[in-house]
Amino acid sequence: MKAYYQPSREKWEELIKRPAINEAQLTHTVTSIINEVKQNGDKALKEYAAVFDGVQLNSLTVSDDEMQSAIEQVPQELKDAIRVAYTNISTFHKAQQRQEEVVETAPGVKCWRKSVAIEKVGLYIPGGSAPLFSTILMLGIPAQIAGCKEIVLCTPSNKKEEVNPAILYTANLVGISRIYKVGGAQAVAAMAFGTETIPRVYKIFGPGNQYVTKAKELVQQAGVAIDMPAGPSEVLIIADDTCNPGFVAADLLSQAEHGADSQVILLSDSESVVKQCLLNVEKQLALLPRQAIALNALSNSKAIVMKSIEECIEFSNRYAPEHLIIASERANRVVDSVYNAGSVFLGNYSCESAGDYASGTNHTLPTNGFAKAYSGVSLDSFVKKITYQELSKEGIKNIGKAIEIMAEAEELMAHKNAVTLRLKEINNG
Repeated sequence: MKAYYQPSREKWEELIKRPAINEAQLTHTVTSIINEVKQNGDKALKEYAAVFDGVQLNSLTVSDDEMQSAIEQVPQELKDAIRVAYTNISTFHKAQQRQEEVVETAPGVKCWRKSVAIEKVGLYIPGGSAPLFSTILMLGIPAQIAGCKEIVLCTPSNKKEEVNPAILYTANLVGISRIYKVGGAQAVAAMAFGTETIPRVYKIFGPGNQYVTKAKELVQQAGVAIDMPAGPSEVLIIADDTCNPGFVAADLLSQAEHGADSQVILLSDSESVVKQCLLNVEKQLALLPRQAIALNALSNSKAIVMKSIEECIEFSNRYAPEHLIIASERANRVVDSVYNAGSVFLGNYSCESAGDYASGTNHTLPTNGFAKAYSGVSLDSFVKKITYQELSKEGIKNIGKAIEIMAEAEELMAHKNAVTLRLKEINNG
């Protein structure tokens, strides 16, 4: 990690930048993949599986026998852990259900809003070096609570045409049966436009590498909704003299091991705290199985000494991290100053891993600064809000004249006439 000492505000914009990628080349590559899938469907998906995953797929669909075999392979200890997470995530997301009231805006004019599930949703689950079965809980549970009628899941297989057993067990737990052995940008294209085997969906969810992220961005431009703009995972930690440096180091590395393009940021008002944390990073890094990946991520990362914790918060709000950890016994004193973050973890025992797995909050969050305007996935992500209104004779009489005047001022006479005819009918008895 590169270290900086009390940088001027003029330098903050440079420090806030995420690792750069070749956007033009990425767009060209992903556009080609999307077009190929649109034109050639399943054939293209099997060809890309051979090229990118090294597997010759006989079938794109996970069979019932494969599902049952996978369920039997998952150790009971892991099944029990997944069920703990399932319970907490379900509890948190069920609490987001709301029965909205009918509002009478004027006598005889009733307005209300209703949540209606998106009928067809697609979930993308990475399954490469880190099979993210936890993401199935984060997406599948709110989809089921919302009442989505059709849930499609795409995830890559290994070279033996096998999907990770934990992924299949978790999918079965949340009631997802339509599972396809497709990964990468081609999976996003398949769900967006449909193939002979994979049905088209209305909204696509899930994290992924830069190719998956770009594919979601491009299909959104074609009219398919996505959960949010997102890219490589990231964490920003604000640590003061009450932090535990070993905990801070572990949290930095937990994000760094996600991928070589991840980024971690450490902020503190104490140079001594930063040094202690970085020493702990070195010690813990040596023990990590994914050390090489974490090292690449750390090369894109920064440790910055600020003048005060308030300045740390200000920098964090400009950075707008996916995950924000306030590693301090005094975290609750400053939390109200946070207004740009995907998910916030308060105190020395609120590790980011808790949110990733089992606390109950959703771990599908905006990255790359999009937390300035986007929320993480929630129950609301899987529904549309439809508004309703019902006017009685009294209601149209009460607001009719105002509508006529406004419509005429905008020179929309048919709009005015739709009211005028009703008022005449009422007045004529």
